[in-house]
Order: sequence, then structure tokens, then C-alpha cells
Amino acid sequence: MAEKKAPPPPENPGPEYLYQEGLKNGKFLIQQCDDCGTHIFYARLLCPSCGSDKVSQIEASGGGTVYSTSVVRQRPERGGDYNLALIDLDEGPRMMSRVDGMEPAEVAIGMKVKAKIDDSGDEPLVIFEKA
Repeated sequence: MAEKKAPPPPENPGPEYLYQEGLKNGKFLIQQCDDCGTHIFYARLLCPSCGSDKVSQIEASGGGTVYSTSVVRQRPERGGDYNLALIDLDEGPRMMSRVDGMEPAEVAIGMKVKAKIDDSGDEPLVIFEKA
């Protein structure tokens, strides 16, 4: 069976492409506006704070705090219950993810967490663990 060949990068890669490529290379990237300094997540073309199109990709510190948490109930054969959380990144933006490595109901608002890249699925994604 022939190995799947990755498509060539686009001529003008957009912010979502750069974010996904960062994850594939083991880096959790967010954006920072070159004009006003605002940190941005999810990847965008314009700064939501000042409207500037001058945004740079930077590596996130990985630190965050649980803002909100919920337990999603699933049958055991579908993987069992898991946590769904809103995480305030140390840089400021908020993102939806999950906190792994503990029982879903034990995740608490205000808990300090640390990001890691999970590449076990089709596409890598950012998940968190208790710091």
C-alpha cells in the first residue's frame, strides 16, 4: 500500500494552515498583533482588537486556567465520559479544549493547566493537563 503523500503547501498560506502546520511540527501557535500587541486565538487575518492586518505567529506559553468546565457523557464503548472546558490562555485568549489525565468531574474552574499536543487522531490538536 502506497504511503499518502502530503499536498504541497499553498502559495500564500492562511492563518489556519499555519496553525495546523505548527501543531504538526509540535508547536502550539497563536497570533499577536504587531500594531496593538493583542494576543489572538483562533487564527485570523485581522486583529479583532484594532483591525490591523499585521499579525505574527508566536509560540504560546502553554499555560492556562480553566474558565468553565462540563462533563460530556458517553457510553463506555464510545470512549466513556470526557471533559469539555473553556481555557483562558496565559496570553489572554480563551479556547475550547479538554483536560485529560484526570476524571472529567474532577476538573475545576480556576484550575491551572498546561497545554500539550495530541497527535493520536487524524489531525493534531491542543489538549490540557493539570499543571
